[in-house]
Amino acid sequence: MPDREDITDLRLLRFDALAVLTLEKGLPELIHIVHLLPYGKENQIEVISSNFYSLRLNFKEFINNLEAEMNRARAIDVNDPREKAILISVSTAPKYILEEHMEELEELAKSADVLVIDKIIQRVKQINPKYLLGEGKLRELIINAMDMGATLLVFDQNLTPSQIRAITDMTELKVIDRSQLILDIFAKRAQTRDGKVQVELAQLRYMLPRLTGKGTAMSRLAGGIGGRGPGETKLEIDRRRIKERIHHLENELEKLTLARLERKKRRKELSIPIVSIIGYTNAGKSTLLNALTKSNVFVEDKMFATLDTSSRRLKFPEEKELIITDTVGFIRDLPEDLVAAFKATLEELEDASLLIHLIDISNPQFENHIDSVNKILKELELDTKPVILVFNKIDKIPFFEVKQICSRYNAIGISAKDRNTLIPLIDEIKNRLWQEVTCNAPL
Repeated sequence: MPDREDITDLRLLRFDALAVLTLEKGLPELIHIVHLLPYGKENQIEVISSNFYSLRLNFKEFINNLEAEMNRARAIDVNDPREKAILISVSTAPKYILEEHMEELEELAKSADVLVIDKIIQRVKQINPKYLLGEGKLRELIINAMDMGATLLVFDQNLTPSQIRAITDMTELKVIDRSQLILDIFAKRAQTRDGKVQVELAQLRYMLPRLTGKGTAMSRLAGGIGGRGPGETKLEIDRRRIKERIHHLENELEKLTLARLERKKRRKELSIPIVSIIGYTNAGKSTLLNALTKSNVFVEDKMFATLDTSSRRLKFPEEKELIITDTVGFIRDLPEDLVAAFKATLEELEDASLLIHLIDISNPQFENHIDSVNKILKELELDTKPVILVFNKIDKIPFFEVKQICSRYNAIGISAKDRNTLIPLIDEIKNRLWQEVTCNAPL
């Protein structure tokens, strides 16, 4: 009979079936055929035992029928070209924090056009330095993932190069972490040359330490989620070539930065004040820019729908005007390589006379989002800039809650989709800029 090790190999290696022969005097007597059952069945395997010589089984037809039954049990469309992912969060943090982070990871996955088929939250007393969670738990998780038809495992925690290698050695599934998922979204959404250069630079810096002794760990990421941008050929080149590419991109980024500085210099010469809209991703920054300036910057209800900085002029009846810029959305624990690459883009904020910190008031985690944005501003040494706190999407929660929250934060409440609600914000922008001009005017 098949033993426990045979069953483990059957499940991990995804054999169609496994047969064990029983010999009698050197000749086959019994045959035991073991195969997996569709996901969700009470018994995970089935064993067919028969006399070797009387076995009558159309193996091809049997396996085809079994595969069809398994596909029906998975409740997902096997023809769907999207990656099928299981999201995993393993941490010592309280459960409510893990649940909040999992919700955000799911939003990120949707932004990357990934089909989420399951979510696993594992609260542990101690992080396993090799596998993040225990080897037995990880093996069980991988088996269930394959049973459900998953093609991708996404970890909320950032994995070290050694952890990625250890986990991928155990499975044929692709394995990525939160940072790589964000990088993939950025690669998909970047439109301008500036944005594309910054994303590729961030990806190569992220991948460089993971290429050492990679084996199959990185080769599985060629194409699809986690493999956009540099692409398959760049993943296979050696460290020296990658370093050369990084050096080339850094030089190109420097040239693009100089071009931006020239544009900023011309704006300064015209003495046009700059107001920058900042905020957590998907807070509605591009929608607000469109509403204020009657523009048509691309908007979508997804995280990081727009990456490239957009600038538009806003004219006032008093023959005054200003430039409003829409920056890339902020997010907690932004990958370091991405912060470094996008620092050039966020340099636009240095010349801003005023920052509009836009917050999605309908998001239950808006307080954490405010803290994340403030933390990034501090890292960029921009926390001394004058800021107007603006709560967006006030149409999504009761009015008395809006009034209470705005009062607590000394903020303005708006709905970027309703231009009538923007009047207090426009008045506040004019008052702040007028005060700035008065303060800086010569005596």
